[in-house]
Amino acid sequence: MKESCSAFLWETLDNKHLFARNYDFNRVSEGTSVIYVPNNYEYYTMGAKLENDLLEENKRKSKYRILGIGTTILEPTPALYEGMNEMGLCGAQLYYRNFAHFSTELKENTYPVQPPFFVMHALATCKDVLEVKKMLEEDISLVGKPLLGTVPTIHFIFGDKKGNNIIVEPDVDGIKIYDKTIGVMTNSPSYKWHELNLLNYVNLRNLDYDTLKIENVSLEQCFSGSGMLGLPGDFTSPSRFVRLALFKKYASKGKNEVEGVNYLFRLMQNVSFPLGMVLVSNPGEPTSKDKGVVPFDYTVYTSVMSLDSLCFYWTTYDNNMIRFVDMKKHFDSTKIITFNLEGEVKFQEIK
Repeated sequence: MKESCSAFLWETLDNKHLFARNYDFNRVSEGTSVIYVPNNYEYYTMGAKLENDLLEENKRKSKYRILGIGTTILEPTPALYEGMNEMGLCGAQLYYRNFAHFSTELKENTYPVQPPFFVMHALATCKDVLEVKKMLEEDISLVGKPLLGTVPTIHFIFGDKKGNNIIVEPDVDGIKIYDKTIGVMTNSPSYKWHELNLLNYVNLRNLDYDTLKIENVSLEQCFSGSGMLGLPGDFTSPSRFVRLALFKKYASKGKNEVEGVNYLFRLMQNVSFPLGMVLVSNPGEPTSKDKGVVPFDYTVYTSVMSLDSLCFYWTTYDNNMIRFVDMKKHFDSTKIITFNLEGEVKFQEIK
């Protein structure tokens, strides 16, 4: 997994909690779909049928229902890129290039979790961010055992409907857990680097600057937006982080979930990758499990989830129509349900 992504926690004016994620990559893994996972579902924290390395000691049973996007090829455990559970806990994994380091050793009195299954396991067993943090500190070891030939270089963000959040980064000197962040995550470098980098943009504001006076010359403003002059507009991780942080500070929040979700999709478009603008310099060899490979990174999909209503919304690059699944309507299901991520492109004709 070498995708470049953006994640964003937000609230509406009526205190509904939302989480958004752009998935930016040059391909889609086989089996990628919107996935509903029931409670009491048996899965593994390590291993897959494809690898022929499933051990009974790593088997677990989900406590909570889950809805997210991921792939089902690593049976029996869905590898979730992001998702939420019925308790209003959300989580996502994003690319952490050149920085991610997972130990191959277990901490004392812990059990192993392979990094691609961490989001799934956390959502299956934890009701809020505090429980995720406790699990990381006391119960599990994120183990760098290869899956499909590689250990993915990823870091994680979690939030809940109480407004709590953490960012989890596996660095060479151990797992770092950052509490009470600004609720924004992109890619490398570390979260703390991105946070400190915001000091380079303290002059940015949503109010235009006044008339410029130099000696006897007065220059009146002839365009809007001068308050944000200097806001980085490229597609790098630091620039996307800064834009999202400024959206966090200034962007208008919807008065309810409908408005909030609609506004949030608009915000995520401002950190998306247009097809053709980010040529992949080292795409590597596609595997038999990859499909739709193109030479560019682009925003394959954008997801927005409501941690209160438990509705999961998404769009794809080829289909801007917002689709959604209501998790509550599937509470009676005892099996995994998958929903087509792509959908048919539709235009509405007005007559």
